[in-house]
Amino acid sequence: MYDSDLSDAEWKVLAPFFPVIDDEVSKPGRPREWSFRTILNAIFYLNKTGCQWRMLPSDFPPWSTVYDYYRHWRISGLWKTIHTALRREVRIKVGKNPEPTGACIDSQSVKTALSSPDSKGYDGGKKIEGRKRHIVVDTLGLLLVIWVHPASISDSLGGQILLVLLNKCCKTIKKVWADCGYRGYLEEWYYRCSPKRELEITKRPQGKFVVQAKRWVVERTFGWFVWARRLSKDYERLPRNSEACVYICMIRIMVRRLV
Repeated sequence: MYDSDLSDAEWKVLAPFFPVIDDEVSKPGRPREWSFRTILNAIFYLNKTGCQWRMLPSDFPPWSTVYDYYRHWRISGLWKTIHTALRREVRIKVGKNPEPTGACIDSQSVKTALSSPDSKGYDGGKKIEGRKRHIVVDTLGLLLVIWVHPASISDSLGGQILLVLLNKCCKTIKKVWADCGYRGYLEEWYYRCSPKRELEITKRPQGKFVVQAKRWVVERTFGWFVWARRLSKDYERLPRNSEACVYICMIRIMVRRLV
């Protein structure tokens, strides 16, 4: 019905992550009324267009049903599980190892709407009151780790927590690229905690704009977020919902690549 809907080929990529409805017929309880594909189409529509939950078109299931599935999959970690599996498949398709060895870190400050005061802050450098999306991507620009936090937290502190999460989930990383906002304390801490890994701070030439090698991929990833209007601002009350919206955006991108 809509451009954001999954095609038959795209649904075949995601279908293995969901149980077959026919297998649930024998189970006790109320039969499932809506297919997983229809629920996913509604969630992808909302993420693409940026509409409110209650403003979902009547072609989709009731908004409360769609939200319940979205929330359940976030709490159970299904969004992250799907994202990790698809990222490995995309890397294999382009001839790379399933697990990356290089990564790039950066943050994006965005304004918030209807968020609780304790989950937002003021970024003095970019003059933005809201939150930061702190991400680490591989050399293809695919998401490895994301942490959404108040914009008042500095890049050095946020980068420290993000690199700890990266060390836990991606043990194959050997080198990380970062911009000048991470120099100083983060460099000393990283070499002290991860002596076998390298953190390279790329420096921008004075007086002119130059595309920085290995650093531009993370900026392109932020550019991908623009096409999901739900990410134009941070409309979520909870930071973990913001992270789930980013995972959904990346899942949609990777499904298209695989097909």
